Amino acid sequence: MAIKTRSDDLEVLLAVIEFGGFSAAADALNIQVARVSRSVTKIEKALNTAILIRTTRRVMLTDEGKRFIDAVNIGLQHIQKAEEDIIAKGKMPQGKLRVDAASPFIFHQLTPHINAFNKAFPEIQIELNSNEGIVDLIEKRTDVAIRIGKLEDSTLHARALGRSPLFIVASPEYIAQNGLAQTPSELKNHKLIGFSNIKSLNKWPIKGLDSVTPTMTASNGETIRQLALSGNGITCLSGFMVSKDIKSGRLISLLEPYRLTGTDRELVNAVYYKSSSVTERVTTFIDFIKPRLTL
Repeated sequence: MAIKTRSDDLEVLLAVIEFGGFSAAADALNIQVARVSRSVTKIEKALNTAILIRTTRRVMLTDEGKRFIDAVNIGLQHIQKAEEDIIAKGKMPQGKLRVDAASPFIFHQLTPHINAFNKAFPEIQIELNSNEGIVDLIEKRTDVAIRIGKLEDSTLHARALGRSPLFIVASPEYIAQNGLAQTPSELKNHKLIGFSNIKSLNKWPIKGLDSVTPTMTASNGETIRQLALSGNGITCLSGFMVSKDIKSGRLISLLEPYRLTGTDRELVNAVYYKSSSVTERVTTFIDFIKPRLTL
């Protein structure tokens, strides 16, 4: 159905209401009073109802006029929002973005892509912070955190990045000196490297094996990886840090027939608070980094 009222006439009507009269509206818009009167009359004829009550001292809205103007203002707000959205899409996101993750994830999955991200989004200043445990985003002034494993219930918004399988690994040098662990029960005869700070990470995804008692521990996954590469024992680590080692032969994947997959420890998520001031930067970062991850 055709629109009966023209936008320029509506502009004049809104000016009459805003400035309180025909003459004041004419002065504000730099047009003749007769033009103001014609615009208002045209709108009232188009709607077949009185919009204004005219007195010698002022003009007032009728009940119908008030409902009409309220609806017009809502429509104008939608138009303004649409304009702002289009303009915003033409702008590059900018500002500081604080990213938190365990140091192995930063080393193996984020830092290789930061240069490309900076070139693509030069107005975003990345700050990478490594913590081996779960941090409070507000307390640590963190915009987005990468978390490995099952998420606890929280008010945080989460975006799944994928799954990173767990592998039981040892170096060829360790195996040459100590032999293969061919069944879970044989692990008790080997040197095992585990985590000292998060005991739940010493539950290896092996059929018939609840948890292990490490003979050597470290608080950092990258330290454990380096210990394994140096022939210090057998360990369990995520694919995001050892897949390349396995492919190159620097580490050997053990107990494959017994390895469980699809566990909660494989989950990788980005978590953040929905804040209008940083959500665009967070979304930009996740959209950029997710397809480049090698989990």
